[in-house]
Amino acid sequence: MRQLAVVLLLCLLAASGCTLGPSRHAPPVPRPTPSMAPSPARCGAGAGGCGYPDATNTGVPAGTKLRTVPGQVSSGPGWSYSAHDHAVHVTGNGAVLSGLNIPYVVSITASHVTIKDDKIVTGGAYAVEFRHTSGVTVEDDTVSGLNTGSGRVDSAVADLYGNSTGMVIEDNNISMFRCGVQVSSGLVAGNYIHDPGYIPGDHTNGIIAKGGAKPLMIYHNTILIDLSQTDAVTIDDLSSSPVANKTIEDNLLAGGGYPIYGGAAFGAVTSNIRVEDNRFAQVYYRRGGQFGPVAYFDPRGKGNIWSGNTWLASGRTVMVPDRPARP
Repeated sequence: MRQLAVVLLLCLLAASGCTLGPSRHAPPVPRPTPSMAPSPARCGAGAGGCGYPDATNTGVPAGTKLRTVPGQVSSGPGWSYSAHDHAVHVTGNGAVLSGLNIPYVVSITASHVTIKDDKIVTGGAYAVEFRHTSGVTVEDDTVSGLNTGSGRVDSAVADLYGNSTGMVIEDNNISMFRCGVQVSSGLVAGNYIHDPGYIPGDHTNGIIAKGGAKPLMIYHNTILIDLSQTDAVTIDDLSSSPVANKTIEDNLLAGGGYPIYGGAAFGAVTSNIRVEDNRFAQVYYRRGGQFGPVAYFDPRGKGNIWSGNTWLASGRTVMVPDRPARP
């Protein structure tokens, strides 16, 4: 089923003049100017003129030689492997972990850390976790669980306490998870988030931002959730606290109950929520998700914008909901 859906998606992209596979690097925050963002008018130019991330341009670059932790290397400047808890601990500010094959959780408690060109495959609670950090970059990594069943990782990339700042999660290949990326602020761009795992009781999310008012840009990702729940992207808080300053732009989305949960669940007041220029694929459900393309987006919120969102197959506009839609 998954392979068939991917083939169908590729056919839809080709029919619309698009391909998967743009540059490996997405524009940084603030949100890109119109000249920077791919536009349908340029799709016919080829070479990924309006392409999206996939397995060819995310994750560890082809040809990268990896050293296995701890068999070939067990420590470096600012980091070390602990046999006590079977984890890689990153404790030094400015540490760089690159070219590593890590079959354990990477726990980051330092700032301005870079995790780049690494393969991190593990089960359990987390693959990459941040604790009270700032300026952490996770880029060009392959991050996944062990399988799509009991070996799925609960959260592939996660800000545990929701207070880390300045994070960049970019150009990663993320799979076999319950939650792909869990953050509250920063930039999540150019990632290929696909093939989630599932065990009974899971609520599955491609990207989850647990509300709040910190600025978050979710830009130019491919997020495919081949389950009937929960979403590709949610910015909902788990309470009625206000949700603000989130941008969901130029992503390719499919699956879940709804591909987007727009922040207004639990009675939350939303503002400055921008959902623009996304494409909704119908490879799993004709309405994008099992119930529709979006839930809990409030078009009446101050500064909220729903604009330029289209169905991938037809190019037709995905209309703004007239109220916060609910399942």
